[in-house]
Amino acid sequence: MGRRLSPLTLDTLQDIPDPCRSCVTWELDPVAARRAGEAGDTAFEKEAWVSATLLEWGSCGRIAYVDEMPAGFVLYAPPAFVPRSMAFPTSPVSADAVLLMTARVLPLWSGGGLARMLIQAAAKDLTRRGVRAVEAFGLAVESDGPDGDGPGSQCLVPADLLLAVGFKTVRQHRRYPRLRLELKTALSWREDVEQALERILGTVRTPALTSQSSHPGV
Repeated sequence: MGRRLSPLTLDTLQDIPDPCRSCVTWELDPVAARRAGEAGDTAFEKEAWVSATLLEWGSCGRIAYVDEMPAGFVLYAPPAFVPRSMAFPTSPVSADAVLLMTARVLPLWSGGGLARMLIQAAAKDLTRRGVRAVEAFGLAVESDGPDGDGPGSQCLVPADLLLAVGFKTVRQHRRYPRLRLELKTALSWREDVEQALERILGTVRTPALTSQSSHPGV
């Protein structure tokens, strides 16, 4: 089974699975997202966001392929590029951190380590670019949809998965804890970024990954 990762570009955006391909929960504020949905323009708005982020900041995601078939993806960007990041009770994201917005593995390939591979790829990319840390709003409790505090569960990474790959909780919440992975710590261990990140992210336990199959969004 061949696996590979590709940067998210306008060419590979089409490989993000539906409904995520046209979801703008993160990319627009709630009012703008609702208007885009009513107008049927969410796919266009998603493409516009990716284009602007690539031009102004750089790489903002990775897509995983298994035997050349899209199997999952991860999105990340500075919080200034992510209007919905301010909607959480555990906001704001720290000024020195990039936000891990979402990660998803299609059910066919869940439990096989792709979630770890995607998050690891994001961490490696950000470390090479001099980012100090990556933060995420984890999902601590299953939810069928928004409850007024933030996006629904389909847009979030389970908190237990983030903890398994080295994140630490920096602000507790019953549903939306904010977690952080210190990338500068990895750089201080060794000059070789690849080996340093293996030390952080290679500690994932198989049960922690296989348990994610109960989370449809990742």
